[in-house]
Amino acid sequence: MGLAQGLWDGPMTPNFSIFWISSSIASQRASEIQKARCRTTTPGRTTAKMGKLCFLRLEVVVFALVSLLAVEAGTIRAGTPLAECPVIPQGERVDCFPEPNATQEKCLERACCWETSSEPNVPWCFFSKDHGYSVVSQSMPDSTHIEAKLTRMNSPSLFGGDIQELNFYAEMQTENRLRFKISDANQARFEVPHEHVLSLSDTPSGPLKYRLELTQNPFGLKVWRTSPEKLLFDTTIGPLVFADQYLQLTAKLPSHNIYGLGEHVHQSFRHDTNWRTWPIFTRDAFPNGGTHNLYGHYPYFTCLEDASGQSFGVFFMNSNAMEVTIQPAPAITYRTIGGVLDFYIVLGETPEAVVDEFTKLVGRPFIPPYWSLGFQLSRWDYGSLEEVKKVVDRNRLAGLPYDVQYTDIDYMENKKIFTYDMVKFAELPQFADYMHASGQKYIVILDPAVSTSPRINGPYEALDRGNAAKVWVTESDGVTPLLGEVWPGETFFPDYTNQACIDWWVDEISRFHQEVKHDAIWIDMNEVANFVQGSSKGCATDNLNYPPYMPRILDDLMYSKTLCMDAKHKWGNHYDVHSLYGYSMVLATEKASKAVFGTSRSMVFTRSSFPGVGKYAGHWLGDNGANWNDIKWAIPGMLEFNLFGIPYIGADICGFFDNSSEELCRRWMQVGAFYPFSRNHNAQGYADQDPASYGADSLLVQTSKHYLNIRYTLLPYLYTLFYKANVNGETVARPMMHEFYSDSETWAVHSQFLWGAHLLITPVLDPGVENVEAYIPDAVWYDFETETRITHRKTKVVLHIPADKLGLHLRGGAILPTQNPAVTTTYSRLNPMGLIIALDDNKAASGELFWDDGDSRDTVLSGSYIHYQFSLANDVLTLHVAHNGYTDPNNLKFENITVMGMAAAPSSVFVSDGITTITLPESQVSYDATKQVMYLRNLELELGKDYKVNWEVKKTYSRQIDCYPEAGSNQANCEARGCVWQPSEVPNEPWCFYADTHGYITKNVVETSSGITVDIERNANFPSQLPQSPDINTLRVEITFLSGKSLRWKIYDPNNARYEVPVPLNLPATPETDENNRLYRVQVKDNPFGIQVIRKGSEEVIWDSAVPGFTFSNQLLQISTLLPSDYVYGVGETEHRSYKHDLNFHKYGLFAKDQPPGYKLNNYGVHPFYMGLEKSQSAHGVLLLNSNAMDATFVPTPAMTFRTIGGILDFYMVIGPTPEEVVQQYTEIIGRPVLPAYWSLGFQLCRYGYSNDAEISSLYNDMKAAQIPYDVQYADIDYMERQMDFTLDTVNFKGLPTLVDRMRADGMRFIFILDPAIAANETKGSYPAFDLGVENDVFIKWPPALSSEIVWGKVWPDYPNVTVDNSLDWDTQVQLFRSFVAFPDFFKTSTAAWWGQQVKDFYNNIMKFDGLWIDMNEPASFVHGTVGEQCLGDPALENPPYMPPLESSYRGLNHKTLCMNSEQILADGTRVKHYDVHNLYGWAHTKPTYDALLSTTGKRGVVITRSTYPSSGRWAGHWLGDNYSAWDQLLKSIIGMMEFSLFGIPYTGADICGFFNTAEYEMCLRWMQLGAFYPFSRNHNTINMPRQDPVAWGPEFAAISPHAHGNTVVRPLLHEFVTDANTWSIDRQFLWGPALLITPALDPGVTVLRGYLPNARWYDYHTGEVVGARGQFVDMDAPISKINLHVRGGYILPWQKPETNTQFSRRNPLGLLVALDDGGSAQGSFFWDDGEGIDTVQNQRFLLTTFTVSSGVLTSTVPTDGLAEADRLTLGVVKVWGVTTPITQVTMSVTGMPDVNLEFTYNANIQELQFDATSQSHTVEKPFTITWKTA
Repeated sequence: MGLAQGLWDGPMTPNFSIFWISSSIASQRASEIQKARCRTTTPGRTTAKMGKLCFLRLEVVVFALVSLLAVEAGTIRAGTPLAECPVIPQGERVDCFPEPNATQEKCLERACCWETSSEPNVPWCFFSKDHGYSVVSQSMPDSTHIEAKLTRMNSPSLFGGDIQELNFYAEMQTENRLRFKISDANQARFEVPHEHVLSLSDTPSGPLKYRLELTQNPFGLKVWRTSPEKLLFDTTIGPLVFADQYLQLTAKLPSHNIYGLGEHVHQSFRHDTNWRTWPIFTRDAFPNGGTHNLYGHYPYFTCLEDASGQSFGVFFMNSNAMEVTIQPAPAITYRTIGGVLDFYIVLGETPEAVVDEFTKLVGRPFIPPYWSLGFQLSRWDYGSLEEVKKVVDRNRLAGLPYDVQYTDIDYMENKKIFTYDMVKFAELPQFADYMHASGQKYIVILDPAVSTSPRINGPYEALDRGNAAKVWVTESDGVTPLLGEVWPGETFFPDYTNQACIDWWVDEISRFHQEVKHDAIWIDMNEVANFVQGSSKGCATDNLNYPPYMPRILDDLMYSKTLCMDAKHKWGNHYDVHSLYGYSMVLATEKASKAVFGTSRSMVFTRSSFPGVGKYAGHWLGDNGANWNDIKWAIPGMLEFNLFGIPYIGADICGFFDNSSEELCRRWMQVGAFYPFSRNHNAQGYADQDPASYGADSLLVQTSKHYLNIRYTLLPYLYTLFYKANVNGETVARPMMHEFYSDSETWAVHSQFLWGAHLLITPVLDPGVENVEAYIPDAVWYDFETETRITHRKTKVVLHIPADKLGLHLRGGAILPTQNPAVTTTYSRLNPMGLIIALDDNKAASGELFWDDGDSRDTVLSGSYIHYQFSLANDVLTLHVAHNGYTDPNNLKFENITVMGMAAAPSSVFVSDGITTITLPESQVSYDATKQVMYLRNLELELGKDYKVNWEVKKTYSRQIDCYPEAGSNQANCEARGCVWQPSEVPNEPWCFYADTHGYITKNVVETSSGITVDIERNANFPSQLPQSPDINTLRVEITFLSGKSLRWKIYDPNNARYEVPVPLNLPATPETDENNRLYRVQVKDNPFGIQVIRKGSEEVIWDSAVPGFTFSNQLLQISTLLPSDYVYGVGETEHRSYKHDLNFHKYGLFAKDQPPGYKLNNYGVHPFYMGLEKSQSAHGVLLLNSNAMDATFVPTPAMTFRTIGGILDFYMVIGPTPEEVVQQYTEIIGRPVLPAYWSLGFQLCRYGYSNDAEISSLYNDMKAAQIPYDVQYADIDYMERQMDFTLDTVNFKGLPTLVDRMRADGMRFIFILDPAIAANETKGSYPAFDLGVENDVFIKWPPALSSEIVWGKVWPDYPNVTVDNSLDWDTQVQLFRSFVAFPDFFKTSTAAWWGQQVKDFYNNIMKFDGLWIDMNEPASFVHGTVGEQCLGDPALENPPYMPPLESSYRGLNHKTLCMNSEQILADGTRVKHYDVHNLYGWAHTKPTYDALLSTTGKRGVVITRSTYPSSGRWAGHWLGDNYSAWDQLLKSIIGMMEFSLFGIPYTGADICGFFNTAEYEMCLRWMQLGAFYPFSRNHNTINMPRQDPVAWGPEFAAISPHAHGNTVVRPLLHEFVTDANTWSIDRQFLWGPALLITPALDPGVTVLRGYLPNARWYDYHTGEVVGARGQFVDMDAPISKINLHVRGGYILPWQKPETNTQFSRRNPLGLLVALDDGGSAQGSFFWDDGEGIDTVQNQRFLLTTFTVSSGVLTSTVPTDGLAEADRLTLGVVKVWGVTTPITQVTMSVTGMPDVNLEFTYNANIQELQFDATSQSHTVEKPFTITWKTA
């Protein structure tokens, strides 16, 4: 037999072959088929791999044919097509015969594949490759939309009605949400008219976190997560089927962690993926554990991808009857019988984030009224109102907390809605008053069905009005009301999709409420339920009532217990809208609720639901049974509805059907006390099960009261969770895996749940059980009831839970707001509030409180609420009111605070309201040492006010102060010092420590109004610490109250003068003598001597040296202080791994050295200054003015120790109290930072290793061609002749002066390097620098008593007439080729004059420059000490008896520098040893260089120096030295910059892309992004390394490298947000000034990073949109081309359009970026001068303009205008962000000029107003006003 067409018409294709087969030729045909297929392979691509593929495909074909031949003769009909069957695992088969009774013959008729399996549930008939659709065209109208036309492939139909042409439409709605829709290309089909989704008009505000990929033939789509790249949703696993009444789509998923889909009873929270099929179609059915469909319709699931927490959700917006199959691939198949395929995929970084995204889509959950969070009682058929009252009374009498009573349909007259039984419930109209009198509420039930019969005593007016308004669902004719039967008998059904019906419903509820007062509405039977099949007339036999495919719904009948499918609604056929009936009823009932209850919130409570119902209503899990299964299954149900956006959820406590045993009801009451919706409800004919029915003194009542009291205590917490659900989409009853997603053990937990993030509930769910296996996740946990910390974490445990108990655990890190409970919320809301705090591993905690009146509508929108943020860190509890728009009439106060997990008792507790601080008396503070719990009682902290509560904990201090810090510590050596030896198991804790009284003793104290003088004597009971350096017996202490915010204490030898640091400070002329003006007070302690500085107000001790170990000898001075908190910053220059110091026994050496940055290596400068934070969130700074080698040690106490080897102890403290004020006060003392030239804020390029001037010229030309902003070019020592200062290499750099002139003419600037060392081996007369230096005696020499010679060193200069052999080792090169050098003594005034002349001569005679870069000024030498390495004089100066932990300390202090006994001479003639002033060499070098620059160029320029000391910033900036090309250097550069901002040197940066080693592309690009925001922004690398300037990487790199322009400085977040403890440890982000937040990517491969947005309004700099988050960590997209920038609301930033350099950008108009705060205001200032003039600030030659915005008016004022005409700027484009309403007019007003209307644009999507004033040529020194008006 030959090839022929199959069962359908259509062309044959090589990849779509159908064959008639005969058993006699099967094998032959298989071979021929395979050969043909192999021949169709693309020419030239048939490789060995392809050959293997052909062989495998041959096997498949043969296998398929052999399988067919094995079937009994006669079972295969002639003409049966053979499909192309995929070779796939069984778990990936997509069922091609989902209906019953599949056979091989039927399967093959569908061109599907048949293969039996021994595994249960695996489909034997599965799709071949021959089904689906093909893409015939595809387009992308814009960047967020994809459209395609699809046509059906030729294949047999499954159920008929296949649609040949389809439209595919994809919309990237937000960065986290994708929508795609597949619909009939030629005919409209039903689509869900969703109330909330249709109202959305979102657009992406950032890079998409997903990528959509379409496959063409057959059509399929793949949705990828972009970072990390991960395939989430892949429909290519199976074909698309789209028929009129059968639509199917299958998608493969990334994991088996699938949750959701409903409504069903899922016996586990995580889905079983072993071929489970779940029907979805709303149905009045019992939730008895089967797989059948229940009340709600939820084609939505979430998938946890992996342990990273990344998750996504898939919402299928379709309301038709459907089924969903989950299979082991893992994959999911949707089969629906109508509508369209309309999918929404939402992505989140965590499971909670997915709920956030889903509820943004369908609508945020409502906040229920406060009373509805109380316990509730109900039953069907109390029989009479008298019986209802009996139940109410007995539960009141039992003292049960109980807020709400229901009546079910038995209150009605013959079960007719909008009536009541006037016999059995005659007093029902007064019942609400009866409840209200005891602070309780009353809820009535309403069903939708309306009886057609009259009332007992007259007409049924609700029915009559409904008939008149034609409000009913009709039969298929669209006219005749459909008749059914429900509780009252024959009924009509309201059509809630009909506006007339909605109006009727609102009116009827309003009428009924006037008759029978009630507080909320419970709607039931709205699936819609019908007691007859379809209608009283039956249903027609048509394809709606009997579709060609029946999903596996209950009864296998579409209209079973509901309406005929061809019934008509305004929205369409019941077939399409059946599952929307409850949804539409909720929308109508919500309108009625608003009409009836007005401004009161009330609520709606529904049985049937659809996604989005949670916006208006709650839900219960339906008519369960009183059995142990249903108590278990309620938990997965609750958790699922939290995923669905309906957190107000619960099950009928004790069960609806059947009698509940005491044990079951008791256990159910325990767990039900923690259902968000907590109601006990049972059915007609069963025994009472309200708690009191079991006996007022029963165990059940006692345990119910106990746990309901806990519930009521925690209602403020629960209410806050609902607020967070409403605002952020968070879950309330939360799955454990939402919090602990990285722990796979939590993924399937469903017998425990959380309230929010913090309260873990573990119930007993089985009879006769008191020991329960539970999982304790990885956190600190406390038993809620005993308040004790449990030892278990991240493990399964067996909890003993007796009959009256429930497992209840509080997570460490929680702060839960509480309120004293009462029997109703009406009364509990009158009671005092409190806090329960559980400390985490870091002894920290946080929490929130939302509080309003509990009843009014829309309080969040109106702002009528209080929002507290609570935080506890470092023993400081902060109660911060983030929003205060409500005043509670009950004058509530926080009264009790409980803190669990406190390891020690507090010695004192302070409470501050920001104005006054009180110390709590002992009667209000108690501590349970066994539990480790602190109780604060009878507080009176008023609700709505900010407070801080902090405490001091009693500690032992001396244990951690090391008595033997050097090597060689052992017991004998320790005890020889009079210290205590005690081994410790604590890592790094010293084993040798001081006795408590070791140190000095106070002998004489003289106090005056300006300070304190103290004489102290060494405690002779202890020996000197160093025999080689005996302690000085008598010391003098002078404490001076410098000002109200600063003080000094100086400790010195009164009998022998010692070296003191000659750095001049700016100290107040007179001390502050008025005690009232000082923010501090000082106490002197006696034995041991110590100074305590106490901050007034908080009463915190911020300096406390009254600890043992104080030492003062000739070569060791040691002092320790306790620190007020763990948060300490500064002390340098050394590389720190974090901005906040790690206090876990870390020691840092401080000694200026030519040492590239490395962990704990002493680097170029010395800054013995630190800033400390206090528990009160104030800050202070401390400077030790000492220039000797020293170290600083930090220990966990917290405490720190300074050890220095010379001089005196001279301390200066500034009091702040804010971090920024600390820096201001510190720089007031040491000197304000220099104002750099404007051009120096531009981008700069440098390298060591330019081979000639042509290379620099080529680089310059390339940078210009790439149009990269670039202001400054450098030349390193290469330009010099043999690396000698003030010379030019006339061979390789002959053309450099000309090049410099050309570049400067183009607006560029040039900076040259100068080292201090001067070559000394030149022929006399040939090198003026040295000759004149000798003549003027400027070089450092030995002391005259030792020698009159210069102290020679060696650095870069080479000997004349040598050829350097670089193949030799370094030391040999230094010996053979480096010339002798002399080091200028910059302390001498003669040296400054000599240096200045050399600089000037170079400028005038050799080459121009604009700035100077001074290097190697530690000072560095390539020999140790001196040439020959034999230092003269006292060897104890080179190797002191105590050696700080310095790099190569074993080599002595002279390693890589001068001998310590070298002599220098101060300006006043005082002779000092280099030992004392070594660390000042760079400092002394800087000012003469700055002065020389100014006097030479006549402009201020800029000086960059490597070695620094406090006050260096007065004259120079600094770079962070010779760093490495490594990723970790990016973070370390931020830390370094922030530290130098503390040190008063804000003009700082690191060598971008690294100095040493080869940079790599991604790292250099990320570093360029970060470096664009360094104040000093320079790319610099070393010799013999590849180029790393921007153009060296190619055009793409150059195009996306950003560069900075501006005049602000780096600032840590804590400087602006010190009240937010989260900012105290942040060092991966920083600010420019107060307003621009920079969040760089600092790690390889990162495209999403975690950043913190402090509590302010923030705008995305790139888009201008408001970022909704504040006070929290968020995920930020960080594609390779982007650095995250955010602008703080409330600030105005000046800007200019960038150009290739600042000379040109300065000519552009001034733009303003106005970022409005929450109140619509902003402020900013603008400083402008000529950019390079000297002393422009001192001489008032500048412009200072301030800008303010308020109520739509931008105003400028000009405090200072001294600007020259040539430097004036015109006003340009103004962008205003956060303008919430459309603008109609923008007007500019200038005094003396007519008002002018400006052209403007307004973008409502991003709320940006933009207008351009350029045309007005208005110069900004003239005040102006610009006003914008709204419609």
